[in-house]
Amino acid sequence: MKNFNIVGLVLAVAGAISTFSPAQAADPRCQFKAEAPDQHTVVRGDTLWGISGKFLQHPWCWPEVWGMNREEIRNPHWIYPGQIVYLDRAAGRLRLGKTGLATDQGAGSGMHLSPQVRMEGLGKDAIRSIPTQDIEPFLSHPLVVDETELASAPRIIAADEGRVIMGKDDRTYVRGNLQNGTSFQIFRPGQPLRDPETKAVIAYEAYYLGTTKLTREASGNSDVHTFKIASAKEEISVGDRLKPAPPTPLINYVPHQAETPVKARIVSVYGGVSYAGQNQVVSINRGSAHGIDLGTVLDLYRHGQTITDRTEKKGMLGFGGGTQVKLPDEQYGTLFIFRVFKNISYGLVMQVTDTVRVGDVAKSSD
Repeated sequence: MKNFNIVGLVLAVAGAISTFSPAQAADPRCQFKAEAPDQHTVVRGDTLWGISGKFLQHPWCWPEVWGMNREEIRNPHWIYPGQIVYLDRAAGRLRLGKTGLATDQGAGSGMHLSPQVRMEGLGKDAIRSIPTQDIEPFLSHPLVVDETELASAPRIIAADEGRVIMGKDDRTYVRGNLQNGTSFQIFRPGQPLRDPETKAVIAYEAYYLGTTKLTREASGNSDVHTFKIASAKEEISVGDRLKPAPPTPLINYVPHQAETPVKARIVSVYGGVSYAGQNQVVSINRGSAHGIDLGTVLDLYRHGQTITDRTEKKGMLGFGGGTQVKLPDEQYGTLFIFRVFKNISYGLVMQVTDTVRVGDVAKSSD
């Protein structure tokens, strides 16, 4: 996870210049802070979220003030330490330059520089969207499997010498369709995740146990494959399942609004507890099937309870009415989505003034 070398990234022309169009930053919600600085020099350890927060009321407005289209949000240019982010107050736009070169490249001209892509060390030194140390363990480990995946996942049926518990370098025997894969993660099915609204099971948590590699594929009359455990985070047992090792994830996504309005509910707090705070991971009951993608930012709301209005008058007897009334949802924070499955997503709690609870609302900004 320490060295991110992105192969095949299409390079943009460094320092490409484009003209500001007021229509591109017309969203009235995307206001700059009154106390926003005129410029910020990017330093190692900065994040897109942190820089956005210095200039903007809402960090998800970052693409708006850069004039980024949808493809640029999914595959953004990199920003590196040493570059300077300038605030053009007249144009209502941010732009990028290099230390010592800003005045030569159109400061105050109504122009802006696209974030630069450079050839050497591609991606290695670029700033990330959010603090990677908070989400690194969740980027490659299988967190969620649906019922179809669970039913079809290859499974460990035995180990050498009849062992029940296995560890690194142990030989194991597996049955199931490998789909031409050779490297797998080992996981153990966990508790079902239920939709807070429908109560239906939408997925299962998966506990990451380690990795394993194929040493001999099943042949002849046998359907049993031979594997060797490459790494073990926890004890591995007969009955544990295999999932193809995912490719190294890209974590340069840009904070942005969902393409379509989203209203989700908090399904779980990672670790099996009921409450979460800032920089903790939670799951929501919406995923790629609902328009969620990497970098989507949602507002967190306390789900308003439904109560009985006991102040309502009831006939000649005075108070004691029984009308059911739902209280408004109350906003208290933001959530940054960093991993997306079909019907469920994982997000990092960014800023909160209250604890996050299972059942709370996560939705697009009004």
